[in-house]
Amino acid sequence: MAAKRNYSYRKALVLFCLFLGLSWEAEAQQIHYSIPEELEKGSFVGNISKDLGLEPWELAEPGVRIVSRGRTQLFALNPRSGSLVTAGRIDREELCAQSARCLVNFNILVEDRVKLFGVEIEVTDINDNAPKFQAESVEVKINENVAPGMRFPLLEAVDPDMGVNSLQSYQLSSSKHFSLAVQSHASGVKYPELVLKHALDREEEAVHHLVLTASDGGDPLLSGTVLISVTVFDANDNAPVFTLPEYRVSVLENLPVGTQLLTVTAIDRDEGVNGEVTYSFRKSIHDKLLKFQLNKNTGEITLSENLDYEETDFYELEIQAEDGGAYLAMAKVLITVEDVNDNNPEVTITSLFSPLLEDSPLGTVIALLNVHDPDSGQNGQVTCSVSGNLPFKLEKTIDSYYRLVTHRILDREQVSSYNITVTATDGGNPPLLTETHFTLQVADINDNPPTFSHNSYFTNILENNPRGASIFSVTALDPDSKENAQVIYSLAEDVFQEAPLSSYISINSDTGVLYALRTFDYEQFHDLQIQVIATDSGDPPLSSNVSVSIFVLDQNDNTPEILYPALRTDSSTGMELAPRSAESGYLVTKVVAVDRDSGQNAWLSYRLLKASEPGLFAVGLHTGEVRTARALQDRDALKQSLVVAVQDHGQPPLSATVTLTVAIADSIPDVLADLGSLEVPRDSEASDLTLYLVLAVAIVSCVFLAFVIVLLTLRLRRWHTSRQLQASGGGLVGVPDSHFAGLEGVRAFLQTYSHEVSLTADSRKSHVIFPQPNYADLLISQESIEKKDPLSLLDDSKLPVEDTPLVPQAPPNTDWRFSQAQRPGTSGSQNGDETGTWPNNQFDTEMLQAMILASASEAADGGSTLGGGAGTMGLSARYGPQFTLQHVPDYRQNVYIPGSNATLTNAAGKRDGKAPAGGNGNKKKSGKKEKK
Repeated sequence: MAAKRNYSYRKALVLFCLFLGLSWEAEAQQIHYSIPEELEKGSFVGNISKDLGLEPWELAEPGVRIVSRGRTQLFALNPRSGSLVTAGRIDREELCAQSARCLVNFNILVEDRVKLFGVEIEVTDINDNAPKFQAESVEVKINENVAPGMRFPLLEAVDPDMGVNSLQSYQLSSSKHFSLAVQSHASGVKYPELVLKHALDREEEAVHHLVLTASDGGDPLLSGTVLISVTVFDANDNAPVFTLPEYRVSVLENLPVGTQLLTVTAIDRDEGVNGEVTYSFRKSIHDKLLKFQLNKNTGEITLSENLDYEETDFYELEIQAEDGGAYLAMAKVLITVEDVNDNNPEVTITSLFSPLLEDSPLGTVIALLNVHDPDSGQNGQVTCSVSGNLPFKLEKTIDSYYRLVTHRILDREQVSSYNITVTATDGGNPPLLTETHFTLQVADINDNPPTFSHNSYFTNILENNPRGASIFSVTALDPDSKENAQVIYSLAEDVFQEAPLSSYISINSDTGVLYALRTFDYEQFHDLQIQVIATDSGDPPLSSNVSVSIFVLDQNDNTPEILYPALRTDSSTGMELAPRSAESGYLVTKVVAVDRDSGQNAWLSYRLLKASEPGLFAVGLHTGEVRTARALQDRDALKQSLVVAVQDHGQPPLSATVTLTVAIADSIPDVLADLGSLEVPRDSEASDLTLYLVLAVAIVSCVFLAFVIVLLTLRLRRWHTSRQLQASGGGLVGVPDSHFAGLEGVRAFLQTYSHEVSLTADSRKSHVIFPQPNYADLLISQESIEKKDPLSLLDDSKLPVEDTPLVPQAPPNTDWRFSQAQRPGTSGSQNGDETGTWPNNQFDTEMLQAMILASASEAADGGSTLGGGAGTMGLSARYGPQFTLQHVPDYRQNVYIPGSNATLTNAAGKRDGKAPAGGNGNKKKSGKKEKK
């Protein structure tokens, strides 16, 4: 039954406490609950989710938690029911000792809202402690002569409960000598006293045994007992008396151990042993007595342990004085502890929001701090500040909480982390401070594009590079971090030479290394322009681009190409003709070659590798002209074979060779007469072909001889007729002989008629070519006479009446040379030689190309008399019609001019009616020999 009543009482008490817990002040956001002590773990305290305006499931979020300082967590949040429950058993006496009200305060932090809610829970008392005496038995000594009514203090009982559950009454077992009296102190403490009702007689009864019972007012009633033994001895009629009923003293909490606090004094008017007083602590509350020491003989109270105002600020001690006759006296000692500023402020980081985005707006909360100083008064008043010139400031919130917020814009690229020091200073004298350090990381956003170190890049690569060769490397830096700084390289889409640029160049997207996807050829293109794009991996991505110029460098990868003499389909060359009357320096032919490379790789030099008769011919080192090194003699063989090598100046040098066959003869009949001395072909097919050619030459010669005979006959007839007319009339007596073309003109005509014989040097075939005779150059050069049939010139009736001499034109200059002013050198007037060195400037190279093209253009327009016909580059007829302008590719950028910027002027001189400077001497000499 008692258990059921106790359960009903507890249930009603819990419901009452829950009702009280629903009341809380909305303005201060303070929630109040009341619960009884000794509840089981997990007991319901209050519907905290409803009071906070939260859903029950929100209590499970990590941002909602209980924040308390300096004690074990007594309560917990139940996310299922949305209620506040106990975290363990709560003992009010252990928690609040003898305080009238036992209040537990803590805060609930909601981080998402950055709010704190104060919670106050009152723990009410239940009757869970019975009154208890500090000893199981008490011995009381009474003199037998003590008069009735004498009071003897007894040991009181202690009940830690409060109110009606605390100690309420004492009962003494029945006795005819003693009764019980209870004294109440101003503080409410009841002290039992043993009262003598009747005088004692030691001889009748020396020891009396009594039982003292202490009871509380709870339901059910709890009690405690102590056994009292009363010993009766001989009389001592005076008891000790203290000088003061209460002793008060105030001490500082920082007093050193051993300091004397005060001295209590009790006086006993008895003498001897009955008058000797000893002092002792009446209560054995160890936690207080350990801090103080009492001298039992002198009554001095000294400090045995350090005091702490924050632990206890007041001590109440009871001192009893006892004489030798067992008389006791009691006095109180009240010790007040005064506060000293001996505690530094405490700073607790409740919440820290790190890392923080660098684009966070002003006023963003970084951290939530709680400050506390256990000192009191001015010593416990704390102010906080942030040291250094940081973009943060502190704002105070409720209670002793501060929040750290931003007040300037952050930039991670300038400062990626901040070491923050919060200084808390109290108001003591001298003040004490505490520094709390923590680090705030600034999170990156993609606000910086990749940047190249240069506005543009230039690099070189040798032609004929292997596919996949590394060309160059570009690097872009992004000051952002992680994926925002991860750079990806790519090429801008473009077209080069009608092909996508991506088919020429590729780039490693991670490293920025450029690779060649094909082999480059300097002769196809010299440079390549690309755009490299660097893009980061941020969201959204940022990018930048840079121009890269790739220059292709030339390599000596092209051998010289011989343009003249050109090889025939049967890999043979024609035969060149040199008259036996040729003197030293006579121009036989010229080897023309070009090189597709450029610069030094295109510089060409000519040399004679092999000759059938050494010392007879020489080759110009830079011109390729094949000239006689001495005058030709009759003993020289008809057929001369020359091997000419053309070599460039690359590293390593490349070369080509050509074999020339030179026939030595004065005229075509000599060539025909000497053909028999040539090597007879070994096979019948080659012999038949040669026979046909010889027959063709013979037939043509016969036709030509008949034509000459007819012409002479007609000429003689006209001459005879004119003589008869002169004899008869004399009308033409004054006409000079020079107006008629006599035998000397016919001889000159015959001498200037030339045949081109092209004989292969190393084959079994020969070719005889009969070009058209150049009548315009041989018969007459008078500008007033129009071009007519050669036979009409014999008609003297058509001659002009004036005495204008017919001046025959000089034979064409076959010595194709540079004049003294045109020789290679640094200027046109230098006397260069064949062994001269190549100049090292490209301007002269271009001028040599211009000379060749200019000479070819003049020959093509038909106005030059230097050689056979249009398109022969101004060369003589012996160079053959095969060498035309269509065989000459445009290598103006490759050709190097040795010496100066001189140009070919032979064709120009002929066109202007001037003789070339370098060929007059040879022309006169050869003309005389031809007449002979």
